[in-house]
Amino acid sequence: HVSREVRTWIKEHNRAVKRSGTGVRILVCRLPTKSPWLNPIEPKWVHRKKQVVEPARKLSGAELKQRVCSYYKCDLLDSIAKKVE
Repeated sequence: HVSREVRTWIKEHNRAVKRSGTGVRILVCRLPTKSPWLNPIEPKWVHRKKQVVEPARKLSGAELKQRVCSYYKCDLLDSIAKKVE
């Protein structure tokens, strides 16, 4: 993980394990930012993704929902309202 909080926790954990001599140290193995070959579902949905998105611009949420529903021939449902307290 790349967040500062997680990196700090891993560093502190590894130092504690080294001091105490018990436990397991954590080794971070970073993956490339674009690694579709590591995700088994990628080849299955990449073709559908190309049918829905538009390379020239970003789509709004409403446009994207409409295109996905059109591609899969399903009804466009209303979004669930998020309860704010």
